[in-house]
Amino acid sequence: MVKLAREVCLVVVEEFGPEEMVRRLADPFWFQAFGCVLGFDWHSSGVTTTVCGALKEGVRGLEKELGFFVAGGKGRTSRRTPTEIAQFGELASVDPSPLIYASRMAAKVDSSALQDGYQLYHHTFLFTPRGSWAVVQQGMNESSRYARRYHWLGEEVSDFVCEPHSAICSDGRGTVLNLVASESDGARVTIARLASEEKPEKLVAELERLKALQMPTRHHITLEDIHPERIKKTLLAAYERQPQDFERLLGLEGVGPKTLRALSLISELVYGVPPSFRDPARYSFAHGGKDGHPYPVDRETYDRSIELLNRAIRKARLGHREQMDALRRLHSFI
Repeated sequence: MVKLAREVCLVVVEEFGPEEMVRRLADPFWFQAFGCVLGFDWHSSGVTTTVCGALKEGVRGLEKELGFFVAGGKGRTSRRTPTEIAQFGELASVDPSPLIYASRMAAKVDSSALQDGYQLYHHTFLFTPRGSWAVVQQGMNESSRYARRYHWLGEEVSDFVCEPHSAICSDGRGTVLNLVASESDGARVTIARLASEEKPEKLVAELERLKALQMPTRHHITLEDIHPERIKKTLLAAYERQPQDFERLLGLEGVGPKTLRALSLISELVYGVPPSFRDPARYSFAHGGKDGHPYPVDRETYDRSIELLNRAIRKARLGHREQMDALRRLHSFI
């Protein structure tokens, strides 16, 4: 899988440039098809971590030559993403700060501003020296054991906290707290104002009062796991920093799901400005693969494909483009 991922990446970069590779990985259908080409099944959550891992390993040592960098990964590796971006930035002679910010905000949005019940455990950040970037990250719902994948494409992100995703893939739908929905604009303004203008003592008092009320069963934001006394420190830190808008509030250290849920509750019940509860997932996939359906991986054909792409790249670089042109013609018939 590492070898084939490398050859496919080399072909795409050779033919269309590294920015196009970034765009394709942000496309959920291309990403899913790429996983199938590598021999992984459609319906397994492992396709995300496996494809990203194989690609990262496949281009290792070729990053500067390709102008294509892969940082992050699964579990603990995801926490090294900022360090890896900084190291690659030095290698490519680019300022890593905007890229590190994009990586951090994508993770913050999908773990705190979009509360859909999926805990993030995978974060891969892909970028080029020209500043093009994409994020592929995944979360797991511990109750259902289903996963959800989040795609971001930098060139399409005009606002980190308003409809920033290029795709969200999930087989399940549900009611979520969606603070990055376009219809949550009023709530974002109110929440940021509450955090910067209202003293923490007043907000905590409002939460304590609300906890004493008998809430209707239809309400989407619950009070059971909100503990006013525990978030007072975070509210105080936000008040002292005076965030100018919701994005800056979200970016503050310590501001997580419970703080935003508490502020959303006050926004809705006290000020009458509700957030959105629309689930933003748009794509789902359900077909077979590595488990033998519709058929087992044919290793011999797999190896031939790797060699074919490898030869085509070598010859193209030497000025013999017949095989590469043939591949392009073949694509036009598919």
